[in-house]
Amino acid sequence: MFDSLTDKLSSLFKNLTGQGKLSEANVREAAAQVRLALLEADVNLQVAEDFVARVQERALGAEVLSSITPGHQFVKIVHEQLRETLGGKREALRFASQPPTVVMVCGLQGSGKTTTCAKLGALLKRSGKRVILAAADIYRPAAAEQLEILSQQAGCIFYKSDSTDVAAICAGAAEAGVRKLADAVILDTAGRLHVDAEMMEELVRTKAAARPHEILLVLDSMTGQDAALVAAEFNSKLGLTGAILTKLDSDARGGAALSLRAVSGAAIKYVGTGEKLADLEEFHPERMASRILGMGDIVTLAEKAQAAFDSKEAAWLEERARKDRMTLEDFAEQLRQVKKMGSLQDLAGMIPGMPKAATAEIDEKAFSRMEAIIGSMTPKERRNPQVFNGSRRQRVARGSGTSVQEVNQLLRQFEAAQKLMKMAARGKGRRMQLPLGMQ
Repeated sequence: MFDSLTDKLSSLFKNLTGQGKLSEANVREAAAQVRLALLEADVNLQVAEDFVARVQERALGAEVLSSITPGHQFVKIVHEQLRETLGGKREALRFASQPPTVVMVCGLQGSGKTTTCAKLGALLKRSGKRVILAAADIYRPAAAEQLEILSQQAGCIFYKSDSTDVAAICAGAAEAGVRKLADAVILDTAGRLHVDAEMMEELVRTKAAARPHEILLVLDSMTGQDAALVAAEFNSKLGLTGAILTKLDSDARGGAALSLRAVSGAAIKYVGTGEKLADLEEFHPERMASRILGMGDIVTLAEKAQAAFDSKEAAWLEERARKDRMTLEDFAEQLRQVKKMGSLQDLAGMIPGMPKAATAEIDEKAFSRMEAIIGSMTPKERRNPQVFNGSRRQRVARGSGTSVQEVNQLLRQFEAAQKLMKMAARGKGRRMQLPLGMQ
């Protein structure tokens, strides 16, 4: 989402860090360029002005001008200010001391609210929580049916009432949470415009009836700085406890994320990064600041890997590699696990120091072709690749819709992976290698 802003800031910092000494003049010039980059990213004008004023105030002090590495010090100041603008530190979902925790989710029409409720339910379910998803949108046709289907997919309990009183529906859902021993009840309210006084008043009544512990606003990041103004209006009526920013994987310029906290006071608690139920992540201001500045995000990358890879299976695979028994079936399973982590370009972008040009060249369809090649092999070929001859390679290429060259390349990659796994299993190699498809 922040590609344009990242490009502009990276170019600016590259020039600054190449200079042995900074003067007051070029610090002011750099600050002006930072301001321009923020405004082009659709950041709220006042937020951009305050951001630059704080950066410039610190950068013109002795901390930078007298530093041995003034360019790097300037980058450090911008990073710290970005982190503060994004919220400072991670604000987690607050759970009630006495379950269930009631979470009221609200937002504009078309912001992806119902899907986000299901994503949040799925995330809590994965952490061992018993979750109820309550249909409280009585206006949109088939809204309850959509939530019911998503509830099944997320492994959550679905709640629906025949009442047409939204406040009563939500109060009933909270009571059902107590009866069903739920850890969390998520209320999916109807989308509404913040200027619709009658609909906003309905939310106020719902808050009084259901007494939610969390009131989360779902915002589409593609609405830019207007999202922050919408949040400010919802906050004045309801007292928001946080926000969920959707479509972080889009080509939005990032103004919503950078303006939200400063304008509305609402902390971003989660971000949607895709269309699948698993595509909801906790929001960490420091990590996001690093990603905006092109510094990568190795912590999130490690968390994604931990979530995607089964520790028992990894140990089993290590044992097979040690005994030289790794097969193409094992190789295909590794590919599927890496795919669970998300887009290869996004993963590569989290690696510190990874050039953007290198991430742009990554072929997102490489894994699919590799899986197709392995799927076109016989069980004997998958378990014993040594049997491959010219005719077998041609048959597999035809069956997978690829070329013989691609089949040969996969077999070479498998052989290299075998050797690497064997070395690592025996403690002879410690070198880290990028997942296949990133080379």
